[in-house]
Amino acid sequence: MPFINVKTNAALDSKTKNEINNRLSDAISLIPGKSDGHLMCAVEDGAQMMFHRDGESKMAFVEVKILGSSTKEAYTAITGEICSILSELAGIDGSYCYVKFEEVKLWGHNGYMF
Repeated sequence: MPFINVKTNAALDSKTKNEINNRLSDAISLIPGKSDGHLMCAVEDGAQMMFHRDGESKMAFVEVKILGSSTKEAYTAITGEICSILSELAGIDGSYCYVKFEEVKLWGHNGYMF
């Protein structure tokens, strides 16, 4: 059950949010053993954010949570893809995009544990 949460100060329309979610659904397969079958995505736009005392530039903070663990190489690959997606669709420069990974030991769904 991967979860990708994008928080950005950019203003995005519904079409752009949907396209970001669709592209993230494709990107999750860059982590071995993960697919969009149980992927949940969220795109939160219009957040008040600041980076390096700059609150005017477009920026994003992305959290990727997965059940289990993966490799630095896989995380590097998906980081590059996430930054590319956000650059192309939201105009966010990669130097203003942080991606955080969290490896979750336990994950519940529909009344049971994975």
